[in-house]
Amino acid sequence: MASQEKKRNITWKEIKKQKVLIIWSLIIVAYGIIFCYLPLGGWLMAFQNYKPKDGLFHSAFVGLDKFKQLFSDDTFIRVIRNTLAMGVINLVVTFVAAIVFAILLNEVKSNGGKKTVQTISYLPHFLSWIIVTGILHDALSSSGIINELLLKFHILDQPLNFFAHPRYFWPIVAFANVWKETGWNAIIYLSAITAIDPSLYEAANMDGAGRWARIRYVTLPGIKPTIMILLLMNVGNVLNAGFEIQYLLGNGLVKSVSETIDIYVLKWGISQNDFSIGTAAGIFKSFVSIVLIIIANQIAKKNGEERLF
Repeated sequence: MASQEKKRNITWKEIKKQKVLIIWSLIIVAYGIIFCYLPLGGWLMAFQNYKPKDGLFHSAFVGLDKFKQLFSDDTFIRVIRNTLAMGVINLVVTFVAAIVFAILLNEVKSNGGKKTVQTISYLPHFLSWIIVTGILHDALSSSGIINELLLKFHILDQPLNFFAHPRYFWPIVAFANVWKETGWNAIIYLSAITAIDPSLYEAANMDGAGRWARIRYVTLPGIKPTIMILLLMNVGNVLNAGFEIQYLLGNGLVKSVSETIDIYVLKWGISQNDFSIGTAAGIFKSFVSIVLIIIANQIAKKNGEERLF
């Protein structure tokens, strides 16, 4: 009994000591429940012929009819293709660019130069997509700097309207994501690199390893666990190809390649007041994301790599 009382006193003592952290933790948990889990009750609309006047509990139940309607719509199939394609392209180019940039930046010997480059590189992350798309529009317009350079070096005979040709849309979106997010995404890889034991680099130097050999045999294996964890997390975001940039850069000429699932949800769920279809599309997106994470995690597990669970 005495030992139990002692443990109880120690527990309460620790709770009082950490009360500020506990309070903030409870606030974060409450935020997650209110804004992340309670709204999941709205998924019920996907199985109803939802009418705002009838409410969530009095609308007619239609089962999977809304999902059948989704997959019988050629537009939604095209939207899935666009979302998946842009998601995969963005994942590959932004993921690789961040790793390469972090490794190259780590090789810069001047601390002042390194900090300057790093600061400049992650500043675009804080720009809104409205500003970014405005810059893209100016740079890629008929009188923009890109057309001027292409004409000056005789690569083109006349200005090209990049936003009138569907084949240029996906590369433009990928470039925008790389420019905006590479510096920010590289921060975590730079942190992982600084955690590598310096004696490994010294040993590599003594063995005659050059700069590229040190990167290959010391740096990359050292940040491999971080790469795997972030890759698994990003795989689940493949269908989060974006909304703002596609919506702002899209037009009637590139509509066939610019619409994503999020834009489809906006179009049908909000503009057309068909909340059931919009909810069904959102559920499909979430389901695919969960499946992709599970598959990627199992592949990593079988290969003995770092995994989420």
